[in-house]
Amino acid sequence: VVGGDRGWDLSSDVASWSSGRSFRVGDKIWFAYAAAQESIAEVNSPEEYESCDVSNPIRMYTDGIDGIPLDGEGIRYFVSGKEESCKNGLKLHVEVMPFGNPEPEKPRVAVAAAAPTTPSGSARLYGSSVLLLVGLWLCHMAI
Repeated sequence: VVGGDRGWDLSSDVASWSSGRSFRVGDKIWFAYAAAQESIAEVNSPEEYESCDVSNPIRMYTDGIDGIPLDGEGIRYFVSGKEESCKNGLKLHVEVMPFGNPEPEKPRVAVAAAAPTTPSGSARLYGSSVLLLVGLWLCHMAI
């Protein structure tokens, strides 16, 4: 739940709550708040987010507990539906990352360089073939 135990409220530190958290496509973000006193607006742009402009929101949430699916990559902007609460910091932007791959892939060269070297299968096959030929030659010479 956004804001932890206190939920979507001015007394919760929404910015601290969100720091260090990662959000991925397929996650659902939950908002809990007192519907009689508060609402949530999802806004379109960083400008609307910064200025707390809820005149043309993507959607308003007013149920008191809302589960919002994060169904696409990108940045989503949520602000309090009350301008005063928003101006006092009750807002959240969420960067939604692609599904899977929590960390960038490490270079494969470094992994390959660290692996111990062993003879390849073709080197072992070549060595076995030579031994077989020498053995056959010795058997032939003995006849």
